[in-house]
Amino acid sequence: MYDTDCLIFGSGLAGLALALRLADHADVLICTKASPSDANSAMAQGGIAAVIEGDDSFEQHLADTVSAGAGLVQENRARAIIERGPACIEQLERWGVHFDRDPHTDLFDLGREGGHGRRRILHIADHTGEALHKQLLAQVLSHPRIQLWHDTYGLELVLNRHLNPHSVAKPRCLGAYVLNRSSGEVRSIRAKSTFLATGGAGKVYLYTSNWSGATGDGLALAYRAGCRLANLEFMQFHPTCLYHPQARNFLVSEALRGEGAELVDASGRPFMKEAHANGSLAPRDIVARAIDAEMKKTGSECVFLDATHHSREFLENRFPLIFRRCLELGINMSAQPIPVVPAAHYLCGGVVTDEAGQTDVDGLFALGETACTGLHGANRLASNSLLECLVVSANAADVFLRGIGVESSEMAMASVDNRNTNPLGSLESTFSNTSLVTEFPDWPRSQLENADEMIVVHHMWDEIRRLMWNYVGIVRTDRRLERAAHRLENVQREVADYYSSFKTHSDIEELRNIALVAQLTIRSALQRQESRGIHYNLDHLQTNAVAVDTVV
Repeated sequence: MYDTDCLIFGSGLAGLALALRLADHADVLICTKASPSDANSAMAQGGIAAVIEGDDSFEQHLADTVSAGAGLVQENRARAIIERGPACIEQLERWGVHFDRDPHTDLFDLGREGGHGRRRILHIADHTGEALHKQLLAQVLSHPRIQLWHDTYGLELVLNRHLNPHSVAKPRCLGAYVLNRSSGEVRSIRAKSTFLATGGAGKVYLYTSNWSGATGDGLALAYRAGCRLANLEFMQFHPTCLYHPQARNFLVSEALRGEGAELVDASGRPFMKEAHANGSLAPRDIVARAIDAEMKKTGSECVFLDATHHSREFLENRFPLIFRRCLELGINMSAQPIPVVPAAHYLCGGVVTDEAGQTDVDGLFALGETACTGLHGANRLASNSLLECLVVSANAADVFLRGIGVESSEMAMASVDNRNTNPLGSLESTFSNTSLVTEFPDWPRSQLENADEMIVVHHMWDEIRRLMWNYVGIVRTDRRLERAAHRLENVQREVADYYSSFKTHSDIEELRNIALVAQLTIRSALQRQESRGIHYNLDHLQTNAVAVDTVV
């Protein structure tokens, strides 16, 4: 049994920023399933959208966010998150992060991406996520009140009902069971508050830009604990992943299109103007569908992103990571177009929370891509994701610190809207009854272990991912979704048998989670009898007059 004030699952930007805000006043334990550097945040290339300078405004940023979100953005929530963005950028600078600036004016060198009407993307060349993550991780590792356990997998949350099944008290999270992937040991962790910052679920799909551990763990943990999940059908497909057998999940940043790169077919013909007035800078759902349609129409395996109008010097300086990786694969992007395809990228839905990350269960928060705050709606605006990570982690820290009687001069809780304006349901403060229980029930153990059976586990993993790609992809139909639901029922029975029969193993746990997330995604997609944002169904091409969240 291990005791801590704050238990954080995930070492991405949301988890690290939260830990740094909490650790001056509380003990923090971060559990990450692989190494601390393994996170989608570290792979983010574009940057952070924030209103900083120039002729930009909060209203314009909000308008772009609402437009991209196709009717499902909760404007009060989005406004609160956008308005706290500049303060979070200032905090990053205090933590030692240095964004690119114009050498002549010393102003931020702001980029522009699809769906944005202004240049408002703060960046560090084309490896913003990596630079942010490295700097914050260094601060976390040196902080005396932060413990970081790597190779530690979250198995299950512990609720008050597990200790007293007959209790009628409101559900409260008391901590979790975790698995050390190296030793196989299961440990219990008691915590005053638990934070799920495990990222998204791109690995539920066959082709994805995500890292290999993005298996929807936080979604599954929260759902099994009784939390609502919303809008899982809105998996955003990034239009431009590098198409090469040696670079299956390498992203080609949207910022490249922000600097004038054009999507073209094999003959060099630009085709995006036929799909949208903004051409290659249209919102991501439109670009991804246009690429998908172009590939199906021509029978091509990819399309191309042409940036050859720029000099080699410009491309090497502005996009050093992309330029270097392409060159390693024999592609000189200053002389030839880059082959690209869409891939599962970002889940716009997630665990239902308010803008402080509070869930339906007291003492349990969800942050970053794990959560559905209402900011992204039916289609995330580019570079709003890192903004959300920073702001919601700041708000969550404020809630926790106020709960233990700490007032921070930087707190901006007036921006946290706890009024009942959320169609997903109002959420109360989760900080109450912080006394720790004495013991958790023992984790059920099985000694049955058969290495040969792991082959079947890996086969089921592959089957789910192919099923989701082929039946629940960029373009959907009722028939495909119903077939996927039927096939997944059979897979779920097999997964349940393996889970109950064999020794606790992280591969089986991940399989259990992606099977659940896939099943809930299909259920959500079948509920949405329209086409909206990312969700495009050929049997329901209309967009309903009233936008409604899909909640499971």
